[in-house]
Amino acid sequence: MEENGTYRWSAPKPKKQPDLKKIKRTALLTVLFAIVIVFGLTCYYTVDDKQQAVVTTFGKVTDITDAGVHLKLPFGIQQVEKVDVNVYQKITLGYNPVGSGYTVDDRESAMITGDYNIVNVDFFVEYKISDPVQYLYSSNDPENILRNLVQSQVRNVVGSSTVDSVLTDGKENIQMQVRTLVTDILSQYDIGLSLVDVKIQDAEPPTQEVIEAFKNVETAKQQAETVINDAKAYKNAQLPQAQAKADKLIQNAQYLKEKRINEATEQVAMFNAMYQEYALNPQVTKSRMYYEAISQIMPGVKLYINTSSGSDVQMLLPLEDLVSEGGTAK
Repeated sequence: MEENGTYRWSAPKPKKQPDLKKIKRTALLTVLFAIVIVFGLTCYYTVDDKQQAVVTTFGKVTDITDAGVHLKLPFGIQQVEKVDVNVYQKITLGYNPVGSGYTVDDRESAMITGDYNIVNVDFFVEYKISDPVQYLYSSNDPENILRNLVQSQVRNVVGSSTVDSVLTDGKENIQMQVRTLVTDILSQYDIGLSLVDVKIQDAEPPTQEVIEAFKNVETAKQQAETVINDAKAYKNAQLPQAQAKADKLIQNAQYLKEKRINEATEQVAMFNAMYQEYALNPQVTKSRMYYEAISQIMPGVKLYINTSSGSDVQMLLPLEDLVSEGGTAK
């Protein structure tokens, strides 16, 4: 509107045309920046020391890498699956850990023994991943396969055992049999898992009365073992003493034997020497032997021997009373 009250029409200003080159350049920079970010985020990956990584190129396994930082083709050309191969994992059968306690699963723990008794057996299974490729691609759920396999073999072994062995002294043998059977079957299935250990956590009868009876049996066995150990200890304490006495008796017998042999040898030598003297002078030797015998028979008696000339009679007279103390005859 002008000052004189008239209106003045003005033509609208033409709109400014957008700069297509600038828009294209901005869009291209944005796309390039996004590509760089995606490339930077997808061209490498990190594997820790407990893992192995399975690398696939267009869905086909092309590499297995260990711990560290590795490069890969970006934009999904290569995919990486990390697997915990250096970690021991566990499966529980018959019970489920809940916090600091556990809940019992009777459907898994109840089993029938070979002598048709029912027992509740809880197992602890430890395993690890041995082949990451087989673990990822050879089966849909390898842990569930292992769980069913262990449970099947546990029932198989317990079903061929007696209730006494399951509840008392046969647990080690059952664990060993289950471990051997599961290991053999896993090598045939080849699901990438290896069994480390199988242990019986608990084994007990289903009723309290039977539990008490088996506890009494176990107590009696322990007492019997205690008595046996005490008897062995007494045996080990007494045996050395008896052996020492026996050795002493043997040594004494050996000494007496040697002594008797030496005495017999000496007597034989004396007899041979006496016989040789007898052969030379029979009468003299006989007289000497006679006098020696008399002296041995009557050692406290003094005898005076008077042999009459021309006579074979010998007079043996106790002449002490006939002789004075000075040596003269009374």
